[in-house]
Amino acid sequence: MSSKLGDVKNRVVSCVNCNLSKTRTNAVPGIGNEKSDIIFVGEAPGRNEDMQGKPFVGTAGQILSEALEYAGFARDQVYITNVVKCRPPNNRQPITEERTACRPYLSEELEIIKPKIICILGNTAYSSLLDGREITKNRGKIVKNNGQLYFVTVHPAAIIYNPGLRQVLKDDFVLLAQALDKLRKGLDVEISQ
Repeated sequence: MSSKLGDVKNRVVSCVNCNLSKTRTNAVPGIGNEKSDIIFVGEAPGRNEDMQGKPFVGTAGQILSEALEYAGFARDQVYITNVVKCRPPNNRQPITEERTACRPYLSEELEIIKPKIICILGNTAYSSLLDGREITKNRGKIVKNNGQLYFVTVHPAAIIYNPGLRQVLKDDFVLLAQALDKLRKGLDVEISQ
């Protein structure tokens, strides 16, 4: 891990910028390959993540790993993080104050890694990163904002409650892998308006 990412991780682990620091077991910094062309951004840690201090290690993490593998991504070759770095009580959605408190950490992760594409997992990440409201409009598509490419899809946790989305996520990740392959070859990708 680069000293810059290590510095971000250390600040996340010791952060007391919002009330979540009082209820967490562990803060959960991003993890993965700092040279990755892609970053996956979810909502916030759940119970398993809070216990282990790592993102996407519970059921949603297993679903994420399955979808990554299906599309030909190796989990250790990508970078995975969340908008909010501490578990909200009872897995509720993070409130604006919590997202704002964590925003600098996510911004630094993105700046250090400089991914070709940021994969947005779910509505919270969509609204936090792109001020998006309805994920269905851009799900499975690439969006460009301030020169950065984003790919929008469902959150793996949604599959726990709606198993029909499992193949949707897998198919989206295949599209994402194809887009990333084009970008690596210097080719253009289709951008949603």
